[in-house]
Amino acid sequence: GVASNQRASLTTRDAQALANGSGLLAAVVPELQSGRQIKHRNRNAWLQVVGTTPDYMRVNGAKLHYGRMFTDGDDAARRRVVVLGAGVPASLGESPEMLIGQTIQIGTLPFEVIGLFERRGAALGPGASPDDQLYIPVSTAQYRLLGTDRLSSIVVQVHPGVSLEQGMVDIDHVLRREHRLRPGEDNDFMVLNRRQILEVQARATEVFSYLLASIAAVSLLVGGIGIMNIMLVSVTERTREIGVRKALGATRGNIMLQFLIESLTMGMIGGLCGIALGALGAYVLAQLAGFSVFISLSAVSLAVACSVAIGLFFGIWPARRAASLDPIEALRHD
Repeated sequence: GVASNQRASLTTRDAQALANGSGLLAAVVPELQSGRQIKHRNRNAWLQVVGTTPDYMRVNGAKLHYGRMFTDGDDAARRRVVVLGAGVPASLGESPEMLIGQTIQIGTLPFEVIGLFERRGAALGPGASPDDQLYIPVSTAQYRLLGTDRLSSIVVQVHPGVSLEQGMVDIDHVLRREHRLRPGEDNDFMVLNRRQILEVQARATEVFSYLLASIAAVSLLVGGIGIMNIMLVSVTERTREIGVRKALGATRGNIMLQFLIESLTMGMIGGLCGIALGALGAYVLAQLAGFSVFISLSAVSLAVACSVAIGLFFGIWPARRAASLDPIEALRHD
């Protein structure tokens, strides 16, 4: 379930109802999320704090890099303990291993750092990256830090052998009963599975790839036309030279090969310049935005091959035009 302005907020009572009322769910993990000021020594940052349960690791596939995960006992006692995402130490200007056992301030409360997750990358769906979040027991978040039982979401895992569709139907049944919705009334909650999120992301990536391919195709077409125009001007300006070469015994194939080589060279030089500019732009973006950039040899090779192919294709017509010139008329050209 996901809460929004148009829908009823989920509560810890809904999470308990799912845990007790559904036989298809292996784990039910309530989550409270809120932004808070995080302080450590003379450094501070505004980060997302997530109140959750020890089952968070199993349901979300998270692994610890240092320390431990909080336990059900920590949750029941509402202890002020926190597990950090992999990116949080950098935000606080501290090395990861040195933070374990230290105290950081979340809002106005001190919390002991007991663990650090391994890096997981971008979030699956909307929201901040899990690497830039802090994780505390849900009871601590509910009663000590956030002061609410309103959940941001409830993440569940079905038992092995149970299909996602069956689990979603069971969740729908339990929550409709818990929210006292009559038959025919619309749900005041949403049930999503990560497969659906992946499909949406895959479609968005596909559309974006087509868009980039279209832009690249237009750029290649414009570049090819530019090469062709330059070669046509070159043929016009060197008409007399072509006539002299033909008078000295050059064949149509020799003339055509000469201009094709020039066109190929022009395309390759343009491709190499584009690769250099692209690599420089990627490096600058990585420095400014903190992105990790990897330039693969296969991508560079493909770019060079496309540039050469464009030079060859758009150089054929000027080369044939040069090769077909009559040597007598060419010699008369001023």
